[in-house]
Formats: sequence, C-alpha cells, structure tokens
Amino acid sequence: MSLSHTAPRRAPARAAAGPSDLYRAVWRWHFYAGLLVLPFLILLAVTGGVYLFRAQLDPLIHADLMRVEARATPSRPPSEQVAAALAASPGTAFRYIPPAAPDAAAEVGIKAPDGARTVVYVDPHEARVLGSLSDKGTAMGFVRRLHSLAVAGPLANALIEVAAGWTILLVLTGFYLWWPRRAGTGGVVTLRGRPRERVFWRDLHAVTAAAIGGVLLFLAITGMPWSSVWGRYANEWANGHNFGYPAGLRVALPMSDEHLAHAGPTSWSLEQARLPLSAGEGQPIGLDAAVARFDALGLAPGYVVALPGGPQGVFTGSVYPAELERQRVIHLDQYSGQPLLDMSYADYGPLGRLLEWGINIHLGQQWGLANQLVLLAVCLVTVAFCVAAAVMWWKRRPAGRLGVPPLPHEAGVLRGVVALLALGGVLFPLVGLSLLVMLGADLLLTRRRRPRAARA
Repeated sequence: MSLSHTAPRRAPARAAAGPSDLYRAVWRWHFYAGLLVLPFLILLAVTGGVYLFRAQLDPLIHADLMRVEARATPSRPPSEQVAAALAASPGTAFRYIPPAAPDAAAEVGIKAPDGARTVVYVDPHEARVLGSLSDKGTAMGFVRRLHSLAVAGPLANALIEVAAGWTILLVLTGFYLWWPRRAGTGGVVTLRGRPRERVFWRDLHAVTAAAIGGVLLFLAITGMPWSSVWGRYANEWANGHNFGYPAGLRVALPMSDEHLAHAGPTSWSLEQARLPLSAGEGQPIGLDAAVARFDALGLAPGYVVALPGGPQGVFTGSVYPAELERQRVIHLDQYSGQPLLDMSYADYGPLGRLLEWGINIHLGQQWGLANQLVLLAVCLVTVAFCVAAAVMWWKRRPAGRLGVPPLPHEAGVLRGVVALLALGGVLFPLVGLSLLVMLGADLLLTRRRRPRAARA
C-alpha cells in the first residue's frame, strides 16, 4: 500500500495563508492523531464501560467466593479467619479485608514462599475457606489491567499514556474542524445523506464526537495521573518530598522504605507515601485489637488492613469509598495501638484534591449510578464515532493509498500548528517523543510527494 497523501498539485504562487490552509494543517494532524488513537479509544471505551460497574459485577461473577449467607450470629475473630486462610494456602498474610456487608466474605491476602500472591475468601461466620484467586485476579481486576494494557507489560502500558495525550490533541483539533463555518445545521448537529454515502459517516463522526468531546477531554486528562511517566512525576510534584505525603501534613516520624501502594489499594495521591515505623516494644496488639481500633476510630466499611511487615511494621487501615470526604488512611503502632498518622481527603494539597476529584468521576464513583450511566453512554458513543471515522476514511481514501489529508499551500501554517502541538509534547514527554516520530513520518511523506509533483 502506498503511503502517499492526496494533495493536489501545488499552485505556483499564493498570496497569503488563509483559513483553508489552517484547516488543511489541522485536518492533517487530526488524521494522524486518529490513526494512532482510534484503536486505543475503542479498547479504553469497551473496558472502561465494563469497569464502571466493577462493584456490581465482581460479586456477581465470583458469588461463590465473595458472597455468604447473612446471619445474626457474630463473626469469628479476624485472627481465626486469617489462620484458616493460611491453613489452606501456606505463606505469610499481608492483608485482611473485613466484610463490608452482612452477606460479604472476608478476604485474606497471602504471599507464598515463592513470592506469588493469593487472595483467600473466608466465610467470617464460620472461619471457613470458600476458595481463592490470584491477587488482582478477579474478572474486573483483569479488565482493569486490560484497560491500562498492563497485561502486556510496561512498554504497552506506556502506550496508553501516549494514547491519552493524542486523544487530547484529537479532541481539540476535532472541535476546530467541527466548528460551524456556514449557515445550516447539517454536519453540525444533524446528519446528512444515507449510510451508503460518505457524508453520512462524516456527519455521524462529527456530531457524536462533538457531543461528548468535552467529557472525552476530561477523561483523557484525568486518566493521565495513572500514566507510567507523567503520572509518577505529577505525583511527586503534588506531594513534594514529604515522604510521599501532602506538603504540610505532620510526618515527623521514623519512616520505612516501604510504600503504601505495595501494602494494598490506595489513592493516587498516596501511591508514593512511605509507611512509618512502630516505635513501641513488647507484645504486639494483634490483628483482632487492630481491627477493633480501626472500627473505634470510625473507618468507613470496606476498609483494608495491611498487616505489619516485620517487627517495626505498622497496621495500616485504608478506605477509599465513593464519597471523597470519607477517604482515610490510619497507621497504628503495632505495639501500643496508637495512631501514628491519621489523614483524610481534607489533608491532601490543592492539586491532590483536584486530581482525586477528577479520578473519582473518571471511575464513575462521584455521583453514584448517575455517574456510571453517563460515562457508559460516553463509552458507547466513543465506539460509535470511532467506527464512523473508520468508515468515513475508507470511503474517502484513494485506492492503494493511506489518504493523508493534503498539505497547506503555505508551509509556515503547518509549522505553526506543529509548534503548538509541541507545547503539549513538552508537558507530556512520551507524547512529545511520539510527536517527533510522526513529524519524521510526515516529512518522509512530503518528500515522496514532491518528486512526483515535479515530474508531473
């Protein structure tokens, strides 16, 4: 297949670059952005739409493990539940999750001697093992890893960061191309033509993309905090060098080298937060007393208890419910049971609070079912406009060619557009690197076209 674009023969002279030149330059890079992003967008939309309902789907899919018969009898002590899990899967317990509801199972995370991590599900009323899965091995855990391409390794995961950056470019250039330039609503808010005609697919792409473009831009930006490069540096910037905690929070404590993200689920703002060290001596209070202490301190149901990782380790209770104001992390000295650090969403810095709010919406949590349904609709429309873009391109492309939009008559216009794109490349380094690759490819296409134009 030839990669040559479809530019008409260059006019010998042109007075000044007008709107048509700018339109061509923007259209060209919108095409490149779509070429890179559309497959990823479909993947993200499908997996994201499913993951929105993780709280409903995982207990349904794994009902034999996660659900028990609700009883009026009290639960067995947490230590007894952990002992039953260890008898079924020998190793070292590193996490305990008390049941969040009367019909929910308890979860015990166990690290085997070979390093493999397993989650054992226990009926809390009988301390009876129901079964086990690999850590993060639930159906929705797999969907999340597929959503981020973590299933394919770090390099593939980095491609999601590139895709998110190019999605921002795709939306901004798309709005410019969609913006009405003449009277009438055709192709702006209404569809023209019939499905066998290209104009129908062009309008379907433009109208649907414009309808959700703002939300798609928001999702791309709020997805960036999880990215492998930009997200890590943004996290450090948000929390400074205060042991990974928000600036201003009292952390004048002996700290270990272990991070909270390694101990269990955590918020984005605290992924780099280091665990404090227990300073007490004597007999540890044990898991039963630690759970009772967390309950007394008012941790919301559904919290996770990370167990001490050695003689100086701490009990860490953390919970991240849909209500941001109820997010909380408490570290207890394993000997005295006293809180060493107790922080909530209100303790995050301004940037951390803003990003956590955006992430909460991104996950479909902020406004409950309404949040989920709106984002599900956005995911479905995203698939629709991606398919429409592919059909539109297929109907437009010349036989045997890629169909790259034509160059502007004035090269300076194209350079100006690329310079604006470069600003985004500076902000997002991996996106900037991919921009250089695409710019090199575009120069090759241009040079291949010039000799043909000269021969003609």
